[in-house]
Amino acid sequence: MSTNPVPGKKKTAAAITLPYWITEFVLIRTAVLTLLAAVTISLTGVMLSQVKKHEANDTLETNQRARDAASSLYAQVDSEKRDIRNYQQRFIALRQRGLVGDERRLEWLDAIRQTQEQLKLAPLSYEIEPQQIVQLDSPLDLGDFELRGSRMRLHMELLHELDLFNFFQTLRQHSYFAVQDCSIKRLGVVAGTPGAPTLGADCTLNWITLNSAPKTPAMAALPAAKGKS
Repeated sequence: MSTNPVPGKKKTAAAITLPYWITEFVLIRTAVLTLLAAVTISLTGVMLSQVKKHEANDTLETNQRARDAASSLYAQVDSEKRDIRNYQQRFIALRQRGLVGDERRLEWLDAIRQTQEQLKLAPLSYEIEPQQIVQLDSPLDLGDFELRGSRMRLHMELLHELDLFNFFQTLRQHSYFAVQDCSIKRLGVVAGTPGAPTLGADCTLNWITLNSAPKTPAMAALPAAKGKS
């Protein structure tokens, strides 16, 4: 005998109760999404602001360095302008007298001739060596210039020692030179000879010029000149 189950009502599944904030989240979902978007945008803006701030600081430091360099350059230029204004006349005077610029051998020889005629000295002889750079014992800041000297060996016959001093004193009015050495000896002149030189002087002079340094390492040497006056 088979038995059939008695048809009856099915059991109802138990309902799960969700927390209230989940069920009500739909009400504030739009506001939350808007808040998240606003926070994201704000953080992005803050980070961009920090980047721009660092860039602005770097630009400010660069501009300040450029301003300081320009200010220093302006001060240097202003100082150079004052130096030019203060020393221009002196520089022009030195150039006119032959200290600044190329050597003036013809003018030197003409000055010797004029001095000899003015003091009525006996004929003299000279020999000029090629110009050379002067090596100073202590360093001297000459800027773009260098000191050069042309050595001259000079032989003179004198009546007395004062003629030699007068000769150098008069010659200094025409140019710049330095007496390196000088030796004087008596000549074998017959006593009582009127107007005859009694002394012989052999001197070494260095004619000084100040000129810009050459571009090439070696300076072209000028040929030695010999003559009598």
